[in-house]
Amino acid sequence: MRNSARFLISFGLAGTIASLAGGHSAAVVVAQGACEGLASLALPHTSITSATVVPEGPVGGGRAGGPAPIVVPARCVVKAVTKPSSDSEIRFEVWMPVSGWNGKYQQAGNGGWAGSIPTGSLVAAVMRGYATAGTDDGHAGGPWAEWAIGHPEKLVDFGHRAVHETSVQAKAIVAAFYKRDPSKSYFLGCSDGGREALMEAQRYPDDFRGIIAGAPANNWTGLMTMALTIERALDEANLPASKLPAIQAAALNACDGLDAVKDGLIEDPRACTFDPAVLTCKGPETDQCLTAPQVITLRKIYEGPRHPRTGIQVAPGFVPGTEAVPGGWVPWIVPPPAGAQAQSNGSIIAGFGNSFYGQAVAEDPKWDFRKWNFESDYAFAVEKTGGILNSMNPDLRSFRASGGKLIQFHGWGDAAIPAPSSIEYYDRVRAFMAKYPDGRNTPPAALDQFYRLFMVPGMGHCGGGLGPNTFGNSGRSAASSTADPDRDILAALERWVEHNVAPDRIIASGIQGGDASKPMTRPLCPYPQIARYKGTGDPYVADSFTCAVPGGGR
Repeated sequence: MRNSARFLISFGLAGTIASLAGGHSAAVVVAQGACEGLASLALPHTSITSATVVPEGPVGGGRAGGPAPIVVPARCVVKAVTKPSSDSEIRFEVWMPVSGWNGKYQQAGNGGWAGSIPTGSLVAAVMRGYATAGTDDGHAGGPWAEWAIGHPEKLVDFGHRAVHETSVQAKAIVAAFYKRDPSKSYFLGCSDGGREALMEAQRYPDDFRGIIAGAPANNWTGLMTMALTIERALDEANLPASKLPAIQAAALNACDGLDAVKDGLIEDPRACTFDPAVLTCKGPETDQCLTAPQVITLRKIYEGPRHPRTGIQVAPGFVPGTEAVPGGWVPWIVPPPAGAQAQSNGSIIAGFGNSFYGQAVAEDPKWDFRKWNFESDYAFAVEKTGGILNSMNPDLRSFRASGGKLIQFHGWGDAAIPAPSSIEYYDRVRAFMAKYPDGRNTPPAALDQFYRLFMVPGMGHCGGGLGPNTFGNSGRSAASSTADPDRDILAALERWVEHNVAPDRIIASGIQGGDASKPMTRPLCPYPQIARYKGTGDPYVADSFTCAVPGGGR
């Protein structure tokens, strides 16, 4: 049978794998030979280290209280390493369904400093019928950037080269296995994966026709600088985790009703004028009040860092309303009470800031954040790494010209990457695209014809948090054939790319106030629109809201 499979490959008939008559087991047997045959595939500066069919079976789960294992269909798994530079070692995997391939390719983004294959995302993609791939971004391990010390090419791999190389090589492998190119290519990423997503649209606009960029860390140098300014502020005046519930309660008391319904969510925190000074202790310090230095620290977290000489905003600050949500400000911004984290004040973003400036910029394993100089060190960081790591270029003309569609989303309750950063980038793109023609002597297309941003009230980093935080953004998504494009962000992108139907809203689901017995739905609206309560109907049902521009426009 193995020789028969190679016969099919040599005569261009391997595409029959996906629809082979004779049942599932026969398809698996033929696919095994076809898959193993990929081990000899010749690709530029790339070596295939293994190629084998993994039979249908459960993946993941096993932890008490965690999600149940997912039964994943049989797939051909190809593991490879590509070396586009003398110091590159970019590992990637390609997973291809033995049967039921939807004819398309989907690539998964990474998180943090990467360092491993995002296999959870590959599971989700295969479950939806995609051929899929992911990379470790050119290095192994984590969570910090020790690998960058003395390895400038590996920083380039992490910055953008690994994702692009994986796209090129993986699609060649997919074409060799199925004997035809994917009809469409998609990229999905959140956090660092969101940064990668925007990098692809900006630097490699022909790689993907559809892109989802969640909570993008695209202003990498600014975010790392923000992390150190918060670390400095907490070092000067600590903000105990025990005070966060009082801060959140005061913020909601000031701003929860701005969207005409009190539901524990601030629909658009930019309209909130909450002043932390209202919490200033009038007598002895308690968890219900803040000392004057703590008020200053909290304001710095909300305001974000400004350049000490020019006053220019380097990165936005975090917004009020979700300070005490589990998994939010603690442990991202404020260290857990036990101080279990290893980096300086113990918060996660402090760890990222120290690893960036100490390992990627200074390349000094003994670097100490207390010696950090905002003005000189920030300037050096931008000069050394800005062009490699930041995906801030507002020129998306080539991506638009290629027919690309981009959906971006960000949770207002994100405690890792401030939500206003997504709005800042979107507005920069809008200003640029309105100012510069596309070179074809035609009026530039409206931005929302290829790029839409959805802000999510209450949601944390990529998911979780409060409110309507589930809209296909989870890695454990339903099969593509059952996904509702009105409620699933990937299905909405597919419909936009393949049928030119843009998402005017996405219905998200969640629970009320953390109570799993009380479900809710709410429309997510394309920025600058927000969900506005109609004034009648159940405030926890999406139909009771309409999408409108703040101030009364549509």
